[in-house]
Amino acid sequence: MTATTVELTEESTSRTVQTPSGTIHYNEAGQGHPVLMLHGSGPGATGWSNFGPNLKALSRDFRVIAADMPGWGKSSPVSYEERDHVAAVLDLLDALGIEQVALVGNSMGGATTLKFAAVHPERVSHVITMGAGAGGPRLFSPGDGPSEGLKILHKGYLEPSVEVMSALVDIMTFDSGSKSEALAQQRFDNATANQTHLDNFAAGIGKPRRGTASDEEVASIAAPTLIIHGRDDRVVVYEHALKLVTLVKNSRLVLFNRCGHWAQLEHADEFNRLVADFIANN
Repeated sequence: MTATTVELTEESTSRTVQTPSGTIHYNEAGQGHPVLMLHGSGPGATGWSNFGPNLKALSRDFRVIAADMPGWGKSSPVSYEERDHVAAVLDLLDALGIEQVALVGNSMGGATTLKFAAVHPERVSHVITMGAGAGGPRLFSPGDGPSEGLKILHKGYLEPSVEVMSALVDIMTFDSGSKSEALAQQRFDNATANQTHLDNFAAGIGKPRRGTASDEEVASIAAPTLIIHGRDDRVVVYEHALKLVTLVKNSRLVLFNRCGHWAQLEHADEFNRLVADFIANN
């Protein structure tokens, strides 16, 4: 399949669909095996902000969908108590007529990917996570309280400002480089576009995480699994990746040095090559 000659933008790829989980907004491009990308929980996160460069590259070979999960972006608001991203993924796949998909999830999206693969194995062809957490006790990373990255993430919901988003971008990356200011502004604009999303997430801060898989569920995943993590991740330390690759039998781990929580953006070219090869050859 040849690469498209049309420049893909957020606007040109923007779609919405009505589902039992509410209105779900997503960006879509390309043809071929379906790939669904799930963003993290940070303020201002959307399918496009998390995966724009990846959608552009991977859509040369695959049908790529980057969704705004309910409670984020242009999708329907949802309270902490109502939030069920596993159900939302199932509803989205059904609405789009997709029987089986390669799931790609960053952070919170990685948690959803793992849970969905465990409870709906027949709908998943491949599992790919970046910066995903693993539950239960850990040997080396802090066991109680949020990481420094999560503290900044929470502040972004409670006190959204360009300055806080700049701190968020800084801690999410090893080196945000020249794009730092633009990323911070994008995050601020996205986050403040819907105050209800901010309020709903803020109301859940300090409460148990929803929709995470148990160790037994993670160990049950049979789909080919690629675990990607940044060696310098200050949000979800890479010890989580070591646990995941231990639990999932058909898995492999790629650990990027000089990389924070956003491997798909900091190392976009290599990430895209890894994902494309993994889906095509496993």
